[in-house]
Amino acid sequence: MSALNALMVAIELATRKRDEARQVLRERQQSHAAAQAQMDQLQSYMQEMQQRWGAQEGAQFKPEVMYHHDQFMQRLQHAVELQTRVMRDQELRLQAAQHALMTTELRLSSLEKVVQMRRRDMALAQQRREQKQTDERAALQFIGRTFGMQFQEV
Repeated sequence: MSALNALMVAIELATRKRDEARQVLRERQQSHAAAQAQMDQLQSYMQEMQQRWGAQEGAQFKPEVMYHHDQFMQRLQHAVELQTRVMRDQELRLQAAQHALMTTELRLSSLEKVVQMRRRDMALAQQRREQKQTDERAALQFIGRTFGMQFQEV
């Protein structure tokens, strides 16, 4: 029975770890979604700026204005590249959290199966003991009736 108690403690610990892994996964999913929203916003703004300047094709601009626009677009492109790296990092973290959750769920499932098997084995052993006692009582009663002896159960 102590082995079963030890397994129950292990299951409790594995359940806590699984719950923690689920929480980490939720946090990673939220971070990934926030990074994706930031990326979408940057890309949308960049397209909007390109459309604004594209709509004014025939317009004449001073070289200083064109220079500042080019500088701004380069900075915006740099921000998109940085956000792309952030997205990759978030995706890796998300995948690691998914793997960790899967590992903890597998561990918990394995422990639960072991407990289930142990309980089944214990129940089977108990059933065999009871069957053996029943068989012994029946044999004693048979002998008692056949030979006229009385046996008292101990």
